[in-house]
Amino acid sequence: MTASALIAEQQMMPPADLRGINQVASELGVTTRTIRFYEDKGLVEPQRVGMTRIYTRREYARLQLILRGKRLGFSLREIKEFLDLYDADSFHLEQTRKLAERVHERLTTLRKQRAALEQTIDELEEIEQQALARIKSLR
Repeated sequence: MTASALIAEQQMMPPADLRGINQVASELGVTTRTIRFYEDKGLVEPQRVGMTRIYTRREYARLQLILRGKRLGFSLREIKEFLDLYDADSFHLEQTRKLAERVHERLTTLRKQRAALEQTIDELEEIEQQALARIKSLR
């Protein structure tokens, strides 16, 4: 009996809802090392059959949330806080409050960065135009 079949039998879940680390990594577009890193940080807790890691639908979803959080610029500490709140609050009210607060902070930071970036682009475009005009006048 395979590890997936064994876990599925134990949990009465269809085997399609269980994945090995290689399958999860492939589907999510990350390396197995990345997944093990998140496991070491306590963000995911796959089940084990011997030395084989088995990821349930819950752990797969957690990995998706972790990757989305990282893509949006949240730290692993913040992501862990969101995940822990989700587990502790059945209505997810506190998690949603924290999320709204952190998203607002992130948006504020990104808007400031965008303004600084736009200013830098404007200055560089002006310098470029001056340099090209200077080159043209010296020909």
